[in-house]
Amino acid sequence: MSRGVAITGMGIISAIGNNVEENYESLLEGKTGISRVSKIKTIHRDDIMVGEISFTNQELEQQLGLSSDNNYSRAALLGSIAAKQAIVNAGISNINKYKTGLISSNSVGGMDMTEAHFYDYFQNDAIQKYINGHHSGDSSQKIAEQLGLEKSFVTTISTACSSSANAIILGARLIKSGQLDRVIVGGVDCLTKFTINGFKSLMILSDTFNSPFDEDRKGLNLGEASAFLVLESDKVLQAKNKPVLGYVKGYANTNDAYHQTASSDNGDGATLAMEKALKVAQLSSKDITYINAHGTATINNDLSEGRAILRVFGNDVPLFSSTKAYTGHTLAAAGAIEAVYSILALQNNIVFPNLNFKTQMKEFNITPQLELKEKELQTVMSNSFGFGGNCSTVIFSKKQ
Repeated sequence: MSRGVAITGMGIISAIGNNVEENYESLLEGKTGISRVSKIKTIHRDDIMVGEISFTNQELEQQLGLSSDNNYSRAALLGSIAAKQAIVNAGISNINKYKTGLISSNSVGGMDMTEAHFYDYFQNDAIQKYINGHHSGDSSQKIAEQLGLEKSFVTTISTACSSSANAIILGARLIKSGQLDRVIVGGVDCLTKFTINGFKSLMILSDTFNSPFDEDRKGLNLGEASAFLVLESDKVLQAKNKPVLGYVKGYANTNDAYHQTASSDNGDGATLAMEKALKVAQLSSKDITYINAHGTATINNDLSEGRAILRVFGNDVPLFSSTKAYTGHTLAAAGAIEAVYSILALQNNIVFPNLNFKTQMKEFNITPQLELKEKELQTVMSNSFGFGGNCSTVIFSKKQ
């Protein structure tokens, strides 16, 4: 049975960069990708700020070499770009040589296409091909086709904002159990009117830059992004003698069963996820050197997560920060986006700052890291908490 779960490749496209290198430079420079809405038509464009990717769909299609009559949603386009980057980064030339799978995740599927063509659906038969891409699994199948995966395990996870963290967890479990030798894991979400309207109805969108863990936080900024990681087994590593970016050391998925769109006030699910992930990793809380927090900048999340961190770490809370002030909350992609950032932190011994923080929360006295800091890191904990109380924690390490 394979025991090690190595990360050998990463790919990412977000509001702060079109690849891993550009994202890292933006993190170092404290460069945010949050701005007023410019590319999506919404009646709320003057009310909110978002993290948009600069490329149009046509430009993404050109990068992938697609014909103009394709039916790729924006999610399928972004996901394909990031996944192909990860394969190149991992140095994979024959993707079908080993037992390889793809676990992708998203929350809105091809809703951007449905929105654009819904009203013409019954008048124009040609529109059907766009509506057929509505379901969440469509982008996963298209990503698999772009990667050249043949008769492989391909599946989709949709557990709201913990989706791609759960993709990483499932991929790690499949490798540990020996069912697969290699798994491409990650997620994607694009901005849609449906998403904006839904979050607007919850009254948790901010009209300014989001400020995680700040007393005066007003809410989140939605963002669009995609990230994928290549997980590989000991078998592949030994055969290829390839470099390792980091390891998936521990993980857990729990549910606090508290509310459809809120976490429990005391962070019950988050606490359990962190505790179980430490147990799987065979680590103690003192072994964690940095936490990439979920940190959405909503009233509920930051209070709940802060309390959960205190429950797990007590008086020895490690450095922590949220990176959502850079990219916005990328929903199903968030766990994979922040996994890439966690690995970058590990590789470079850097803790990224929590942007826009001004005022300490009154409920507790822990403060996020406010400046770029060099620190020897061995393990990074990444939290991803979704609607319905779906809470996931993944621990990354330099050593197996």
